[in-house]
Amino acid sequence: MLRALDKYRHAFLIGLQGNLIYRWNFAVRGFFSLFHLTVVFILWGAAFGGTERLGGFTLNQTLTYFVTLLLLQFFISAFNEDYQISEDIRNGLINQFLLKPINYFGYRFSIFVAARLVSGSLVLVPLLVALPFLWGHLAFPAEPWRLAVGLPAMALSAMVQFSIAYCFGLLTFWFLDIQGFVILSMAVESVLGGQMFPLDLLPSWAYATAQYLPFYYQMYFPAAIFTGRLSDPAQIAQGFVIQLIWVAILLAVNKALWVRGLRRHTAVGG
Repeated sequence: MLRALDKYRHAFLIGLQGNLIYRWNFAVRGFFSLFHLTVVFILWGAAFGGTERLGGFTLNQTLTYFVTLLLLQFFISAFNEDYQISEDIRNGLINQFLLKPINYFGYRFSIFVAARLVSGSLVLVPLLVALPFLWGHLAFPAEPWRLAVGLPAMALSAMVQFSIAYCFGLLTFWFLDIQGFVILSMAVESVLGGQMFPLDLLPSWAYATAQYLPFYYQMYFPAAIFTGRLSDPAQIAQGFVIQLIWVAILLAVNKALWVRGLRRHTAVGG
C-alpha cells in the first residue's frame, strides 16, 4: 500500500517544485490582498459607525473574521484547479492516466495540496509585514480547543473546495467551455460562503438554510470556529457531520462524472 501511495508523494513533490517557480506570483498576490483588506476595514468601520456591536459581535471581532478568511483563502481555496483539469481533458493530456495505475483525482489532489502549501506559506509574509498595523484590530478567542477543532474543519473545507472544482473541471467532457459554470459558482460562493459578510448576519431562516449547503463549508465554517462566531459544541458537531456528508456526496459525484465522462472521451495519440 505504501508503494501505491508513493506515486502521489512524487506528484506532491513535483507540484511543490512547480509552484515554487511561481512563488513571487503568490507573494505579490498576497501583498495585493492587503489592499482588499484595507477596503474591508474601511467599509466595516463605516458599517459599525455609531454602534458597538453588529450581529452580536464587535468591529474588531468582525475584522478578525476577514483577516482569518484571507489566510484561509490561500491555504484551502481551489485556485484554477477546475481550469487546469479542463485543459488536461481538452488537450488530451488526461490520456496518459487512462492506462496507468494512477488515480487522476489522487494525482490532481496531490498537486492541489502542494500548491496550497506554497501559497499559504507565502501569504504569511505580507501578513507578518502588516501585523503591527493589524494587531490592535485583532480579537481572536482565547480557547485553545478552537485550533484542535478548526484544523480538521479546515482540511475538510479544502476537500470540499477541491471536489467542487474537480466536478466543474470534469464538465469539459460535455462542454467545451466551463467558464460560465465556474463564474456562477464563484458568485454563489462569495455570498453563501461568507466571503462578502459573515453568514450569521443573515436572517435566521436564511442562515439555517445556508448551513445545509456545501458553500457554508467551503470557507465560513472553519473561519467561524477560529474566530469565535461558532461556540456551541452541538452546532459545531452538527457542522462536522454535514461537512462529512457533503465530502462523501461530492466524491460520489466526482466518481460518477469521471466514469460517464470517459464513455464520451476519445483518446487520440499518446
